[in-house]
Amino acid sequence: MKSIRLARPGTRVRLMRTETADPDVALPAYQTDQSAGMDLRANFAPEGRSDGIDLAPGARVKIPSGFSVSIPEGFEIQIRPRSGLALKHGVTLVNAPGTIDSDYRGEVGVILINLGTETFHIAHGDRIAQMVLAPVTRCDWHLSAALDNTDRGSGGFGSTGT
Repeated sequence: MKSIRLARPGTRVRLMRTETADPDVALPAYQTDQSAGMDLRANFAPEGRSDGIDLAPGARVKIPSGFSVSIPEGFEIQIRPRSGLALKHGVTLVNAPGTIDSDYRGEVGVILINLGTETFHIAHGDRIAQMVLAPVTRCDWHLSAALDNTDRGSGGFGSTGT
C-alpha cells in the first residue's frame, strides 16, 4: 500500500479500501497545507451505481466511502459538512458532526440530507464531506451535592442575549 505524504508530520492512521471499492476514487486528502479537514468522496462502486444518485429535497441517504480506518486509541474522526454544499445546495449531514470511534472497523459512511428546494445529484467520486482527526478527552463523573456558582448560573438558551 502506498503511503500518503502530508505537508507536515501527523498522527498515523491506517486506512484500508473495502474489497469492492473503486480504486480510482481518491482517498481522503487535505486540499491545502493548512486545511483542518480532509475531503471525503462518494464511492458508489459497492452498490453498482457508478452514475451516482439523486437526493430529493427532504431526503437523506448513507453514502459509502469505499474505505475503513483504524483510528489510534485516544482519537476519533469527525465527519463534517462541506460548507459549499450547505450554502449552495442545502446539502449537509443529518448528524453533524458524525463520530467514528477508535474501535470501529467498518466502512466509513456519510449520512447526507438535502435541506434545499431542488434535487441534488451526487456523482461517483464527488467530494461530499470532510474528515477531521481529533483527540478525545474522557471524563470521570463525580456526583456532588452542589456546584460552584457563576454569573450565568442556570440561565439556559438565550440567557446571555442575542
